[in-house]
Amino acid sequence: MKDKTPSPRFVCATHGHCFDGLASAVVLRRLVEPEYPGHTFEIHACGYGHKQEKPNVDMLSGAGNAIVDFRYEPVDSLTHYFDHHRTAFADDDARRHFDQRSQQKPAYFVFDGDRSSCTKLLAEVAKRDHGADLLGLESLITWADRIDSASFDSAEQATDKDEPVLRLAAVIEQFGDTQFLARAADVLFEFGLEALCKKRFITDAYKIIGPRQDDFIARVKTAGVQIGRVAFADLADQTVSAVTKFVQYKLWPSATYSVMVTSMASGIRIAIGHNPWSDGELDVDISRICARYGGGGHPMVGGIGFAKDEIERARAVAHEIVSELQGAGSEDGQP
Repeated sequence: MKDKTPSPRFVCATHGHCFDGLASAVVLRRLVEPEYPGHTFEIHACGYGHKQEKPNVDMLSGAGNAIVDFRYEPVDSLTHYFDHHRTAFADDDARRHFDQRSQQKPAYFVFDGDRSSCTKLLAEVAKRDHGADLLGLESLITWADRIDSASFDSAEQATDKDEPVLRLAAVIEQFGDTQFLARAADVLFEFGLEALCKKRFITDAYKIIGPRQDDFIARVKTAGVQIGRVAFADLADQTVSAVTKFVQYKLWPSATYSVMVTSMASGIRIAIGHNPWSDGELDVDISRICARYGGGGHPMVGGIGFAKDEIERARAVAHEIVSELQGAGSEDGQP
């Protein structure tokens, strides 16, 4: 008679629809596998938007529980935390909870708001403090850091539709829910980045996304405008089914910042960023601006989510941000 006792679980809550979120989960799996042998590695794709799943007590109910590349939740069952977002802590209570855990287990609770990606941060800690074997994940770690930090030579290179990894990133951003991340993570863990790029479920998904990206670029070109040093586009009148990052910098290369309002399936989103290929210096901390409206991110890029019925509120906030970005950083927005 077969033993029907379920395998113990290690639960990982990560940033869904995000290349860095997926890559961080895979690196974490390599880190924890020797410490949790025989455990099922369970991924949950989390998001900040309206109705998107958030880490909570019910989710973090495994033998081991982690949050990576996502806002900290002061859950006592948490055993691992790694992040690099400056908006990682929603309030002082969350920060105190983290600090206490970090003092007790400094190699398991790590936050560094100056790091370019969670994947790279986690990989360094995994090798240095845990002796983790990351063989075969080198390309994944490099690409995750490159994409999350926008370390491309130009906007054209960052929007190259012929690059397999950027195609994969587009698929993840569109379809990266819990079920998808679990499937993709298994391939990455066993076979690496190149193998995942060639998988049929990835290439078929991109066949759907490719034309949608072309439509998105056309809409941005039609609806967008440069206001002072800000490239602005309001696409909230129609749901966006695929997004191409950095397209505003390709269309308006002299813009220092970008602000875009889009209507997604999960709600209304404002995306804000600094153009790394412009001559304009970063003189505001975008993560602080986003945090003011309930969003988050990094000094160079961030986002804010709204419910579907808050479209006019989102538009008003977007225009407030465009106005703020016209001048030098205010006291609240300094890097």
